[in-house]
Amino acid sequence: MVSVTPWAKDTFGTLADQLAEKIAAGLLEAHDRARHGHEGVHTQTLEAYGHGLHAAQYETLAARLAPLEGAVARRLQGRTVMVIGGNVIYPIRYAKKDVPVTAARLRKAAGFRADLIRRHGPEPMQQTLDLGLEELDEHHVHPDLALLPPELRLIIVAYACSMQQGVMRAEWGSAELRSEDRYLIWHHHEPLLPPADPRAA
Repeated sequence: MVSVTPWAKDTFGTLADQLAEKIAAGLLEAHDRARHGHEGVHTQTLEAYGHGLHAAQYETLAARLAPLEGAVARRLQGRTVMVIGGNVIYPIRYAKKDVPVTAARLRKAAGFRADLIRRHGPEPMQQTLDLGLEELDEHHVHPDLALLPPELRLIIVAYACSMQQGVMRAEWGSAELRSEDRYLIWHHHEPLLPPADPRAA
């Protein structure tokens, strides 16, 4: 396990070490569960793995983080996400191959994930032109976001993972969403797993 940095300690305080360890272990467990699910149904496609990993990532993180001091569970879109010290911990599998986290982008520029990043991510590095459309945008925000207090900060747990290779990269940090191409613009990111850690299937 990598040592936590000043950023992690500033963000999570004394829980930083435990949190980094539990999140990394949760992602590895989610992969194992998804792989076993795929093996159980014997399909030629990877649908069982992909759907299983999507569900398992929330469940394993919730189970591992719930015992931490001050942890609060929130149900969003039928999934449980954890809030630790004013931070929403949100997992995103950004790739199925070993590429840098700076290549991460969302599939859609709208919807829950995009709204979550816009609402609870960091202030954009480059301000958009104010055309007085803010009120109009408010009506299109995903309703589940009303379940989160506005002051919460989003910590994205971004990871690259495939059934064959397992979790190849896992990083956490804060990012904004560039709407024109759906790329995440990282304000800060750092590894949760050692770079050479071959956590394969």
